[in-house]
Amino acid sequence: MKSLQQLFSLKKTEESQINSSPQNEEDREQIRITYYQSGFAASIKATGKPIVLRACLQNLFSSFEDQCRKQILEQERLKQPYREEQEKSRTEVKKCETAIGIYEQKEQEIEHKIENTQHEIVDVKVNPQKYIDDGKGGSAQFYIGLILLLPITLYLLVFYISASYSAFFKEFTDASLTAAIFDADALTNSFKASWLEGVLVITIPFVFMGLGYVIHMMQKGIGIKKTFRIIALFATTFLFDGLLAYVIEKKIYDFNKTPDSPLYNLEIALGQSEFWMIIFAGFVVYVIWGLVFDFVMKENENKDKIRVFIRGKKEEIVNFEKVKLINLNKILDFKNKMDHHRGDIKVLQSKIDGFVFPVKEYLNYHNQYKEGWFQAIGTEIALAKNQKDDLLIECDNIALDHLKSLDLINSDFQHLVYSKN
Repeated sequence: MKSLQQLFSLKKTEESQINSSPQNEEDREQIRITYYQSGFAASIKATGKPIVLRACLQNLFSSFEDQCRKQILEQERLKQPYREEQEKSRTEVKKCETAIGIYEQKEQEIEHKIENTQHEIVDVKVNPQKYIDDGKGGSAQFYIGLILLLPITLYLLVFYISASYSAFFKEFTDASLTAAIFDADALTNSFKASWLEGVLVITIPFVFMGLGYVIHMMQKGIGIKKTFRIIALFATTFLFDGLLAYVIEKKIYDFNKTPDSPLYNLEIALGQSEFWMIIFAGFVVYVIWGLVFDFVMKENENKDKIRVFIRGKKEEIVNFEKVKLINLNKILDFKNKMDHHRGDIKVLQSKIDGFVFPVKEYLNYHNQYKEGWFQAIGTEIALAKNQKDDLLIECDNIALDHLKSLDLINSDFQHLVYSKN
């Protein structure tokens, strides 16, 4: 045991050198020789007894471990990789915190956009002109216009059915203007005469309504061509009404004429008040119908714009919710990464607070000590060859059990870290 004590004395004398600078290869070689010599001397003294070898190896490990703990600079060198890895983890934590802050800000912006969009959905019904060009979208105006349009349409149906029947098919038995324009039996009599006559009489009012619809559609255009086309359509309608008035007034004139009455012509027609009453009873009401129809259609289009606007805003909210979900998942991912890196930092800190045991270096010294022990058995202890062989095998098993108890068998790692609990 004296040689082993000398070994540890050597280690202590070299401790100041180890603490001041890393060991060089020459120092390490000297230590390996010392371990060999220590094992050789201890084996001679104990006559190679395996039980003594067990105690010597345990004492060797404890002393080596104690020396490792005291080698501050060497420990700092061995722990440096863990510090660098810990610093990388801290950097990753900061990156995660920055990313989380960015995505949380985005989440607030998305929430603000959703709130604004929901407000616009409500506000567009009250202030449509704020969101839609030329849009009023008032439901009251639309329904009032629609209510007015229905009786005017009914009036035009009655007027043009009666006027067209009077102009094309009726044989006058009454010279009054009322009987000429408003014939209660016009539709019935036309269908009695022929179904084609009835179809013609009942469809003529829709010709005028079709002209009104075309005028409404043309108003959506731009440029001087639109104006000329609208004027042409109004002129066509006026001429059509004028022809109806001319024919009806001619029939009334022919019914009332005497042998001395001149032939009916345009000049006579323009001078008759009944001629103009027929025109205005049809054309003026038709113009009113066209204006009301145009107003109702525009209001309906505005209402459609509002519905389209609201539908678009709801789709925006759905898209915002999808982006919000993706954003939330990214926040959770970065939080998980941050927690993972914080766990790594904690584990690394426990290793830094503990100490690093140089496994390869210890195994090298362990083998040197065992080699010295075995060499002494083979050369210095007087035993028969078979006894020496049995002793060597038993001592080798003791050394192997010692390494197994330390979990150092077949170790492929350079260092063993003892973390601080």
